[in-house]
Amino acid sequence: MTAASNVRNTASRAAESKPLELLARGGFVGYGIIHLLFAWIALQVALGGSGQDSDQSGALQTIAKQPFGKTLLIVIAVGLVAMAIWQAFEAAIGESGPQDRRAMAERVLSGARTILYGYLAWTAVKVVQGADASMGDSNAGNASGLMDSDGGRWLVGLIGLVVLGVGVGMAIYGYKKKFTRHLNTQQMPAGTRQPIIRLGMAGYTAKGVAYAIAGLLVVAAAVNYDPEKARGLDAALKTLAGYSWGVWLLFLIAAGIAAFGVYCLAQAKYRKI
Repeated sequence: MTAASNVRNTASRAAESKPLELLARGGFVGYGIIHLLFAWIALQVALGGSGQDSDQSGALQTIAKQPFGKTLLIVIAVGLVAMAIWQAFEAAIGESGPQDRRAMAERVLSGARTILYGYLAWTAVKVVQGADASMGDSNAGNASGLMDSDGGRWLVGLIGLVVLGVGVGMAIYGYKKKFTRHLNTQQMPAGTRQPIIRLGMAGYTAKGVAYAIAGLLVVAAAVNYDPEKARGLDAALKTLAGYSWGVWLLFLIAAGIAAFGVYCLAQAKYRKI
């Protein structure tokens, strides 16, 4: 057996660890709570009553303000770290079966999820510590720094196009129900299978639309040299709230993000880990 095979087998056994699985499933519960609060904040933005960050960091800050909120944030952070470790293993060794083009694409997605879950865990820790954990401020600051460098505006524009592509891909991912391959659908009671799938479709589509708008705004930020438009989801949702037609779209996005939150709670039980 080669050294590479030994490493792969060791990683595979680690990925199948029961404690890691339980922590990751708990992480999905925390991830669901974050999105339900995110949806509530988006709804408040639509109604014109929220000045806080309308993204996941705003949801984390909302949790921190509640009784025992910081304790809950620590629990959520642990779950998110477990999810990041699990997805890192998935990116490194892939799923069982042939390593074809689809399998390689899934490994790339697992790598992206590793970064996302890790970043959210780090943000949760910063909120617990009382540090500035605004994703919007961070995005705007990074964009401003890049724009001041040679070729920086081109790079910011490219990042915007990537985010736009991620949003479109996420919406297609949801519409085509590609997420179902990661669910143990046979374990679902017959009466809940289709509702859970519909929640996933609505959730991924809504998040995809929000990310696509955020990507367009990042491109606009590069073109107009306006870092404030590069605040990510916060800028996307608050921009929509400035238009009469955008408010209605914002209502739909908020409903979709809430659906994704409930879908995450279902994943805690039925996700293949």
